[in-house]
Amino acid sequence: MDDQGVAEVDDIGNELNLSNVSALVEEVNQEREDLHEESETAEAEAHQDEEPAAKLTQLPIGRVKKIAKSDSDINLINQEAIFLITKATELFIDSLSKESYKYTHQAKKKTIQKKDVQSAIDNVDALMFLDGVN
Repeated sequence: MDDQGVAEVDDIGNELNLSNVSALVEEVNQEREDLHEESETAEAEAHQDEEPAAKLTQLPIGRVKKIAKSDSDINLINQEAIFLITKATELFIDSLSKESYKYTHQAKKKTIQKKDVQSAIDNVDALMFLDGVN
């Protein structure tokens, strides 16, 4: 091969290496962009998860804690215990109101009255422990 042929081969080799390098650079940049987008998505999801975590209950936890501490038998109470008491209270109120609304709806009324709550207590076995509560 003469000098011109070697030079042409070197030029072709340099062009191939440059095209390979530029393709690799583009690929790396694309991967970097994809990772950046994934991390932004993960951060956004983490922030979405934090917002509901701050508002997992409808009742004010501080007020429930104050009521629990008003009991002379309770000196210290764990934050998780307060959360569970709050959540259980919400579920109980939800259940009682749904059962009471059944009797309100049967009477073709829109507002739950004391007699509807009393009917629910009298007729639902799970609420029988409230019998006699006025």
